[in-house]
Amino acid sequence: MYPKAYLDYLYHFHCDRDYFECHEVLEEYWKEKDAGEREIHWVGLIQISVGLYHHRRGNFKGALRMLQNAFRIIGKESSEIEALGLDSGRLLKMLEERIVYVTNQEPYESMNLPIADPDLLLSCDTMAKETNLVWGTASDLRDGSLVNRHTLRDRSDVIEERKRQLELRRERG
Repeated sequence: MYPKAYLDYLYHFHCDRDYFECHEVLEEYWKEKDAGEREIHWVGLIQISVGLYHHRRGNFKGALRMLQNAFRIIGKESSEIEALGLDSGRLLKMLEERIVYVTNQEPYESMNLPIADPDLLLSCDTMAKETNLVWGTASDLRDGSLVNRHTLRDRSDVIEERKRQLELRRERG
């Protein structure tokens, strides 16, 4: 019933707290559609994970920007968020609270998305058990590979594409 990428997002969000991977799997799914057909509610969910990633790293400015954007999108896309088995009203309240934490530069704490669909929650819990992880476990703040994941990835393909695009622009004029 739900896209696999969304289930993967929920798994990483709640089990290993790999917010970077949350961003990756959902962005890849979102980009499968042509630019004019992309659904903005996916961006709201992506920005929640990016905001938490920044908050966990102590980047309060980046966290605040992402969480405020997510709040606006989730507020406008509440019916789409509800269709994904989440309680959009509770999610907005949670984001509001998190925005206050970040504004006050309070330390990161893990949060769980408010899943309203019991079948979705059961599926997610099953996914966690299949990999011997606990649904809703807190982030391991001592795991540098998790906390600083963006600094450890191979970006050679991104760098090469940027160079290619720059060269194309130069050729055009």
